[in-house]
Amino acid sequence: MGDFKTLPELKPGESGVIVDIQGGAGLVRHLESLGVRAGKRATKISAQFWRGPQVIKIDNTQVAIGFGMSRKVYVEVNK
Repeated sequence: MGDFKTLPELKPGESGVIVDIQGGAGLVRHLESLGVRAGKRATKISAQFWRGPQVIKIDNTQVAIGFGMSRKVYVEVNK
């Protein structure tokens, strides 16, 4: 079993499987429409300094997620 981290805690290039999204139905629906859902492998591409958007890659798509939303996405990182 790996470590659990939120998206902002990942380092660029680090990846893991999304295990949970801690938010209301609207937030979950919005993220799922972007392809961010439990069971998907996410790789962090980059982040803006000081609470800016987090850019992740899911499948072959890059998605930018605001800092507040990204803090609610939990990823299991395998060591």
